[in-house]
Amino acid sequence: MSGLGAGEGGKVMKQMRVALAAITAVACNVAMPATAAPTLDAMLSYPFVDELVAADSGTRIGWLTTVKGVRTVWIAAGPAFTPRRVASTNADDGQELTGLTFSPDGDRMAWVRGGAHDANWPAEGGLQPNPANATEQPKLEVWTALVAGGAAVKLAEGDKPALSATRLAYVADGAVWLAPLDGKAKPAKLFFDRGKDGDLAWSPDGTRLAFTSHRGDHAFIGVYTIVAKSVTWLMPSTGQDGDPVWSPDGTRLAFVHQPGDGGAPEPMLTETIHPWSIRVADVATGTGRDVWHSPNTMNGSFPEVPGGPFLRWLAGDTLTFRAEMDGWAHLYAVPVAGGEAKLLTPGNFIVENVRPTVDRHGLLYTANTGTDASDDDRRHVFRVGLDGSAPVAITTGTGLEFLPAPLANGDVAMVTVTAKVPAAVAVATMQNGHIEPVDHAVDAYPADGLVVPQRVTFTAADGTLVHGQLFVAPGGAAKKPVVIFVHGGPPRQMLLGWSYMDYYANAYAVNQALAARGFVVLSVNYRLGIGYGRAFQHPAKAGPAGAAEYQDVVAGAKYLQALPAVDPARIGIWGGS
Repeated sequence: MSGLGAGEGGKVMKQMRVALAAITAVACNVAMPATAAPTLDAMLSYPFVDELVAADSGTRIGWLTTVKGVRTVWIAAGPAFTPRRVASTNADDGQELTGLTFSPDGDRMAWVRGGAHDANWPAEGGLQPNPANATEQPKLEVWTALVAGGAAVKLAEGDKPALSATRLAYVADGAVWLAPLDGKAKPAKLFFDRGKDGDLAWSPDGTRLAFTSHRGDHAFIGVYTIVAKSVTWLMPSTGQDGDPVWSPDGTRLAFVHQPGDGGAPEPMLTETIHPWSIRVADVATGTGRDVWHSPNTMNGSFPEVPGGPFLRWLAGDTLTFRAEMDGWAHLYAVPVAGGEAKLLTPGNFIVENVRPTVDRHGLLYTANTGTDASDDDRRHVFRVGLDGSAPVAITTGTGLEFLPAPLANGDVAMVTVTAKVPAAVAVATMQNGHIEPVDHAVDAYPADGLVVPQRVTFTAADGTLVHGQLFVAPGGAAKKPVVIFVHGGPPRQMLLGWSYMDYYANAYAVNQALAARGFVVLSVNYRLGIGYGRAFQHPAKAGPAGAAEYQDVVAGAKYLQALPAVDPARIGIWGGS
């Protein structure tokens, strides 16, 4: 199950209330804390921050906040970083805000209203979600606003916006469309091709648009030239191509290549190597070559950690990407001219949220590592250069930090949480290491009613070490009922604090609500999940081959039964698919 969008807020809250009521009814005689716990509605009223972005120049940042199902677009600019609301849904109507992006000059923002981009299934018949039962059909809409101020304006019906200095490109009905930013002319389809298009990326000078044309069992990278009104296909083949990134001079594109679908069926109960490569092509001629090819090993397979390879084109004609060649999701660098890939982030941890620094001489990322032994169940922000120097920690401590966004002055915007305090936007000043909050929506949240979960480990029947987070609230000497939480996904990792995914932030709030009502809660990071290496995510006997992951849940129950504060006869379970 993929994480449900915050747009399902009302539906999810109802489900959470039902789950909490059912668990409470089953576990009678719960020893309640001495002080009254916050209501469930209060605990589910946390702010969630998503899609934090920064302009390529200056110190402008934008982000999306959801509180009680109401979604809002915010902007702030340094040095004061005073938040300003740009747009809001004003009600919990189930219409997501997504796709937040700046124009190259940072003077304009665009975003999408509507849809369910993180749902498990595509929209049926092209219909968008309508949980509020609106009588007017909800549609995907691209909105834009000037950073300097003024009302937000709907430019078109579509998705996946890409801004140049003067134009908005977007996708509607699988095709690429173009809309002028002044709104004086109607949007128009840019070109026809036989695929379903996506991955829109403007060239640095705004004269060409790269895109991926999905054709089912294969996909092409195309470049549309505005003046010539022509498409150039880059190294077309029967493979699956995607993730196009421009060279700084706008003459070349790098992209990821995988074999096309089809051929002999893969064996169901054994893992198969999935090779991939990185290609670079000339946008004028479409010719190119492989720059790097994955080793023919399981670890060399295309990374299945959410986020993919994170292909980036940095200074000095260097390409960086994420791969699992040493068994962990790490960053590598390879010259555009070709050669061996150099490991940039060695260690037993995974890398996420990868973004280039403004000067493109390095990368920002998050990782589950740090100076504390429990950091493998957290996220902190790091920076690594291309010069071979060791990565540098930008954040440390018992909090968690996500979505680093580089600013032109060298500072870094990010989303911060702790075990108790939900998501807020902050800026880390690189001169003194100080982290200053920008968004104060968390101030109204009843954080004092939460507990600090403990990192625990236990051993499955086959000897595998399993991680979990244990929620225990004070409640007297009486033995307490317990609940095991299984996160679903399954490529997820639950953390020692609020999650960076909306569905799991909601689940974290429910676990806290259970703890506040006298339950002991254990969140089990079972096999198939991320955070503990590729072998843990891809065990030999998982799923239909043997359900190794179930051993981890059973081990969690046995671990709980041995705790002196637990009633071993009252153990429940809840969670995702």
